[in-house]
Amino acid sequence: MNLLLFTLECPPFKGGVANYYGNLVGRWPTYAKASVGKSDEIFVLHNNEGQLIKKWLPIKWLPAIWQLYIKIKKEKIDHIIVGHILPLGTAVYFVSKITRTPYTVFLHGMDLAYAQKLPRKSKLAYKILAKAENIICVNNYTADLTRKFLKENQYEKIKVVHPGIDPELEIDNQLTEELRFKHNLTNKIVLFSVGRLVKRKGVDNVIKAMPEILKSAPNLYYIIAGDGPDKIYLKELARGINNVIFLGEVADKEKWAWLSLCDIFIMPARNIDGDFEGFGIVYLEANLAGKPVIAGDSGGTKDAVQGAYSGILVDPENISRIAGAVIGLAQDAKLRIKLGEQGRERAINEFNWEKQIDKIYNVIHRLPERLPAQAGSEGS
Repeated sequence: MNLLLFTLECPPFKGGVANYYGNLVGRWPTYAKASVGKSDEIFVLHNNEGQLIKKWLPIKWLPAIWQLYIKIKKEKIDHIIVGHILPLGTAVYFVSKITRTPYTVFLHGMDLAYAQKLPRKSKLAYKILAKAENIICVNNYTADLTRKFLKENQYEKIKVVHPGIDPELEIDNQLTEELRFKHNLTNKIVLFSVGRLVKRKGVDNVIKAMPEILKSAPNLYYIIAGDGPDKIYLKELARGINNVIFLGEVADKEKWAWLSLCDIFIMPARNIDGDFEGFGIVYLEANLAGKPVIAGDSGGTKDAVQGAYSGILVDPENISRIAGAVIGLAQDAKLRIKLGEQGRERAINEFNWEKQIDKIYNVIHRLPERLPAQAGSEGS
């Protein structure tokens, strides 16, 4: 089967969506399962050079229709994997009427939520999903939203496949110790956040909880990595709290060093007018580093974090609950170790990329779940 991934976001772009599709292409099975009989070839049509979207056009996504049609004909595409319901799903919907090429739509969460805000876009999104052969959601929250959006006879084609992680983790221990020394964190409890500095991530509510936290855990320091539109607001919010340190953007190597260095990872993400955390791969990354996590009980985070097993789920709007969760972990080293170890085991066993990609393979090829793969690959 010749497959085409049709997406706006693809490496070298950063972010969870680009990472998801980069792994999908890079790890797609190059062998054929016994029930399929023929190996796949996967092609990619992306917008990295701006060939799909032209901002100066009245209808910006019109070039995507022509580019998609050419690619389908040139590569003899049998199935399209569309990564963005709008606007790329629109192009797929119209082109598939001409070429009769079946397609699978991926939904990450906010893409569907935003499409539903305007009647015209909502109607179009419904048509795209109704005509899709498969709908793959990256979390159960989005799958529930999709079921509410569609009719019951469409439910069967809705599947959930989470983002994955690479269990082969390399930590630069020397860098970890250098950072500990640089920021004077020896014998301190380190609370760590990393991500885009936007309100839904919940960093503001952690800062608001710090005065209460420091009453019970005065040796705790809150380290914040990342940049974004709320940077100035957050720094103003933290004014006068000496135990809050902003790092700015950090490279992956330094991010992993901080995940190794920290005692607790926190991101109490919340839903703000349909803007919610679709999954939160960073929760799994923190678990992979053996750290317990504190997450907001909203959006898709409940798939990434198993409450009382790999971390703690809190009401992301409740400052006292956030403070209580931090204080509880700060004062209980055994609990931190237990949740971190359980989280690491869960991340490796349930969320490795090979397993997740195998699930997608089975969905597209309409194979039963948990069918063992050949060539030494792990089943889903």
